[in-house]
Amino acid sequence: MYKGYGKPSDDWATRTVETLLEREPEVNLKGKWEYEDGLMLDGVMDVYERTKNKAYLNYIKHYFDSYIQPNGEIKGYNVNLFRLDDINNGKVLLRLYNLTKNNKYKEALDKQYSQLETQPRTNSNLFWHKKSYPNQVWLDGIYMGDVFYAEYLEKFQENPSFDDVIHQFTKSYEIALDDKTGLCYHAVDESKEMYWANKENGHSPHFWLRSIGWYVMAMTDVSEHLPQDNPGRTQILTNLNNLLQSLKNVADEKTNLWYQVPDEKDRPMNYLESSGSLMILNAIAKSLRKGYLSDKQEWTKFLIKGWENALEQFISITNEGWVNVNKIAHVGGLGGPNHRDGSFAYYMSEPIVSNDHKGTGPFIMLANEMYKYY
Repeated sequence: MYKGYGKPSDDWATRTVETLLEREPEVNLKGKWEYEDGLMLDGVMDVYERTKNKAYLNYIKHYFDSYIQPNGEIKGYNVNLFRLDDINNGKVLLRLYNLTKNNKYKEALDKQYSQLETQPRTNSNLFWHKKSYPNQVWLDGIYMGDVFYAEYLEKFQENPSFDDVIHQFTKSYEIALDDKTGLCYHAVDESKEMYWANKENGHSPHFWLRSIGWYVMAMTDVSEHLPQDNPGRTQILTNLNNLLQSLKNVADEKTNLWYQVPDEKDRPMNYLESSGSLMILNAIAKSLRKGYLSDKQEWTKFLIKGWENALEQFISITNEGWVNVNKIAHVGGLGGPNHRDGSFAYYMSEPIVSNDHKGTGPFIMLANEMYKYY
């Protein structure tokens, strides 16, 4: 990386959290309950658990206390919209509840779980991504809703059954998988009625990097909360290994990073995208630490090269000494009022931004893993 910024072995996670505390004392200036804030705060919680710096915990607590009322009602959260995105913040809230035992957090968690109990489902019994996207399964949604699902059951139910959690993972992999590349499509419309859907299998037209990043992080994270002797957990880890190997096959050979549309890296306008690359590297780093990957030596070598190049390609330092995470695809979706058609042109048209929490969060998580490694 640029020599003036530091070394790969530096504590980039703490440096980035310190940047957030100074630059973003209020996590969400719009006052909205948004999934990317939970993603970023999960990273902050990782660093708190390592450093025990109370300022980091207070930062997380301040965010949730600005949304959660004494009775557990969450400002800006509407269960009846059935958006899996709205569940994501519950994962870091579970961690906060474990530390504080504040009952209003438990009430909020119960409300989020109640959404999953009545979430509409496809014919294959998978959660709709949201009420306004009927019969659609998005890789993003597996990360948003199903890791929380497993953690909530583990924490609050006696002798929980994880069968439905496992089904959400294994069936989504089955229907989204492309046999030729081993990659998973961004989304599947089981009704095959959406204008973007393949009429034979419901697949969206392209692979999208961040959606696969969400997915491999979800498979890595959920495996912590499933019984080790459960065959479904074994299948999820097999799928994870296969998908990561397929991602390795399409990675940029110079950097061990990935392009916005990962299987078309030579196509003009395509670019190395940070959020998805950081998510995948984080999944690799955590999976190595947890013993989930079969070829530890080879994956470690791949990870270190990817990490060093991620710092060079995506990270800059401001005059204040703050960490900037750059080259983040601002959004990526399908359908909606803007008629997002899932074409290559669509994925190239979305703005490229800096310091969006969808990039900052996985950078903190990855940096925390790499600091432990070094």
